[in-house]
Amino acid sequence: MATALHDISFTTMGGSHTTLAAYRGKVLLLVNVASRCGLTPQYSALETLYRLKKSQGFEVLAFPANDFKEQEPGTNQEIFEFCTTNYGVSFPIFSKISVVGPNRHPLYAELTALRPVRTGEGPFMSLLEGYGISPSRPDDILWNFEKFLISRDGAVVERFAPDVTADDSRLIVALDRELERL
Repeated sequence: MATALHDISFTTMGGSHTTLAAYRGKVLLLVNVASRCGLTPQYSALETLYRLKKSQGFEVLAFPANDFKEQEPGTNQEIFEFCTTNYGVSFPIFSKISVVGPNRHPLYAELTALRPVRTGEGPFMSLLEGYGISPSRPDDILWNFEKFLISRDGAVVERFAPDVTADDSRLIVALDRELERL
């Protein structure tokens, strides 16, 4: 795993610290999530994908963030209960972090630096601009449910716009390619 990304600490829902090193050898999909967003139903497709591919060495890692129109205002416990009760989420959900701005978590600072360009930002970007919303920097996280695909060796191999869902062929093709690499 790339050293900087590998060493960045974040907090589990249980309050302990971990890093991506705990997932060494797995293909990861890191997603910033929110429970009061129009994209929140993506939890269903993420859970389906996770269950289908977990046995092949795949993990979805969810990072709740309240950065976009305060769409994740709850406590960590409330977020966890919402996800498990409403969407049957069984993949790891971590403590709430910030993914943009001056309080951006170092993990997301590194992810965006390593992969500044996202796939699939067409219609969603236009929709946000219609509401007068645009990222401060071109490499900033655009909105909730942006996704980063991490290879087994820790390289950031792809970044997907929020409207690229877990069942989108672009994501599936990239994921399957990474899962085939041992």
